[in-house]
Amino acid sequence: MNGKAITAIVVLVVLLIGIAMWGLPKYKVYRLRLGGIAALAEAESSRKVGIEEAKAKKESAKLLAEAEVERAKGAAEANRIIGESLKGNEAYLRYLWIQGIGERQGENTVVYVPTEANLPVLEAGRLKQ
Repeated sequence: MNGKAITAIVVLVVLLIGIAMWGLPKYKVYRLRLGGIAALAEAESSRKVGIEEAKAKKESAKLLAEAEVERAKGAAEANRIIGESLKGNEAYLRYLWIQGIGERQGENTVVYVPTEANLPVLEAGRLKQ
């Protein structure tokens, strides 16, 4: 090899080392900056997802509460209807009471009947009217 070729190779190697020494720190900073931007975008995305999940939970809780209110209204209406149908129907209530006593006979249960002046309370209430 001649001297010019060796000189050209040495200059080329020195030039490549110089470019690497100048470019690698810049590339490292560029890479870190892109990593930071990606981390920021991921954090913002996670935050938005968390907010949307919280909104969905809040809406779900509101809808569940509304459903509970509607169920309670239905139960209250059913109780009102049953109560209205049993008003003034003491014979049916007495029948249910006697049926309940009859169902418990084989269970060795003791039934206490509240009395007032030696009359069952149901009868005493009827006599006052």
